[in-house]
Amino acid sequence: MEAKGDPVHGKHLAAVHPILIGGAFVPGEGDPLLVVDPSNGTCFGTVGTASAGQVAVAADAGKAGLAESGWAGWEPHRRARVLHIIAGTIEDRIGRIADLQVRENGKTRKESVAQAKSAAATFRYYAGVCEALHEDMPPARGNYVTMTVHEPFGVVAALTPWNSPLTMGAQKIAPALAAGNAVILKPAETTSLVSLALGECCVDGGLPAGLISVLPGRGDLGAALVADPDIGCISFTGGTATGRRIASVASERLVPLILELGGKSSHIVFADADLGAAARSVASGIFESTGQSCVAGARLLVERAIADEFLDLMVDQAKTFVVGPPTDPATVIGPLSSFAHRERVEGFVDAAVAEGARIVVGGARPKGAQYEEGAYYLPTILAGLGNESTAVQEEIFGPVLCALTFEDEDDLVAQANDSIYGLASGIWTADYKRAWRMARRLQAGSVWINTYKQLSIAAPFGGFKMSGLGREKGIQGLRAYQESKSIYWGL
Repeated sequence: MEAKGDPVHGKHLAAVHPILIGGAFVPGEGDPLLVVDPSNGTCFGTVGTASAGQVAVAADAGKAGLAESGWAGWEPHRRARVLHIIAGTIEDRIGRIADLQVRENGKTRKESVAQAKSAAATFRYYAGVCEALHEDMPPARGNYVTMTVHEPFGVVAALTPWNSPLTMGAQKIAPALAAGNAVILKPAETTSLVSLALGECCVDGGLPAGLISVLPGRGDLGAALVADPDIGCISFTGGTATGRRIASVASERLVPLILELGGKSSHIVFADADLGAAARSVASGIFESTGQSCVAGARLLVERAIADEFLDLMVDQAKTFVVGPPTDPATVIGPLSSFAHRERVEGFVDAAVAEGARIVVGGARPKGAQYEEGAYYLPTILAGLGNESTAVQEEIFGPVLCALTFEDEDDLVAQANDSIYGLASGIWTADYKRAWRMARRLQAGSVWINTYKQLSIAAPFGGFKMSGLGREKGIQGLRAYQESKSIYWGL
């Protein structure tokens, strides 16, 4: 249940935490999961998992809940009222929910509290969208009136990753419910408890019976969920390989699909930029969240004329990021999410060095007694690699920055777009015309200019190329969970 060699102790635990089916907690029929704190290797809980049969039960509960409550036909303000109450329920439990996330995936408590607040704000936003959204009346081209209405798919499968379970869960559950659907959430194995707590907030917030299920489990459970014939829409955030497998299943069933599959985002610095501000932004863009963010600025592209100067600034910035226990208020970088994931990150760094990379800073586990039992890793900068190298091209998902240089705008665009991913990019320059040119030429779903990692629930989010399909957040994020119907009235 944990990676080989993990220093897990305290395995003799009491009751297995139940799973959530149709708004009711029931025992899981699958093999339980141990819940391990990556900051110290302690196993602090056991959570049940769903069986394939329970997937079908959850889907049936969702269909029955929609039919019995009439949720899809509720007046928008009535659905909005429930979403508002759910938001308030999350706010009332922020401390407990944040602590669960800290213990399950090692995020700092400060970030976990912020993400719990963000989850509540997401429900409030979609309550507002639910009330304000209107149907369309396209111009007629004959003796008739045309109306376009939007209807829910039914039961939505939402699959979330381990790095930000609160924000990702809310970004799928809230718009899907606002659109009139029922939701089955399948969280990542290592963030089951916090996801169950989020589902519990939906139940206690007054969501009608049947409309929310949270099914912890391993990869085979996710496969059973997306293949279930009663699933009307699939929303997945996670790895590219898994996303492609889900897309294959969805294509066979012709099921609508939303995919966010990560990235290898470029953070670009021109010579005319405010270098101090840029260095701070580049550092926070890759090292905060221990680099475990889909929009982490993992590729630094800096104009050659200032490359050495800027790299010195980056080294200074990296040394300011305090590595420590996630409960310590001074900590900026907590442990990686698991010991197995730390080994993966270390493997990428070792392979990069073998390819000729130079470790500018970091590249090792921190030394000291407080780090010995946790999955800690220092903020790391690699230089000397070409854009074609494995470390530059593949998503490491850790606090590892690959530094490259460019000569001019064309060289920059060629390197920045030479990636299978296209999720995000950042540009630092004092020339607003150049910033606009670059923003339009970069193949990325989000582009930040003289800032980075600013995210709004009101703005559509998603990627180009292998970074995914469709968009989450904003009004588009609600419409993604509905299908359009055109109605013609003959005159």
